[in-house]
Amino acid sequence: MKLHELKPAAGTNKNPKRKGRGTASGQGKTGGRGQTGQNSRSGGGTRPGFEGGQMPLQRRLPKRGFTNIFSKNYAEVNLSDLNNFAEGTVVTPELLLEKKIIKKKLDGIKILGNGEITTNLTVKAHKFTKSAAQKIEAAGGRAEVI
Repeated sequence: MKLHELKPAAGTNKNPKRKGRGTASGQGKTGGRGQTGQNSRSGGGTRPGFEGGQMPLQRRLPKRGFTNIFSKNYAEVNLSDLNNFAEGTVVTPELLLEKKIIKKKLDGIKILGNGEITTNLTVKAHKFTKSAAQKIEAAGGRAEVI
């Protein structure tokens, strides 16, 4: 089976009602909107969340906290994930993306100290935890801040 041979199951697709195509169609003249009233008019109806004048839910609920527009979101990498690289490799954000250790760069890369590292690597990242930097240097590598 190929993509162009795919078809929906028999009876699952219905044609939409063709409104406003004459009185014989059964949906002519008013087009299924009724005779008069707010919803019969073009542009009629109420906005989403309108509760007929009652105080809407989004205004009844208390508001809490705020969003810091200056906050940074780092892609986090554990030391144990870096053991897959060969001795003497220079680990960069691009290499981490290529090897699919991280999905996105976000605002930078942060190396966390979880796990042990046994290989001698030069790791280039935007941030390091203290324990991560110590473990990398203890293994004979270097932790370089970009």
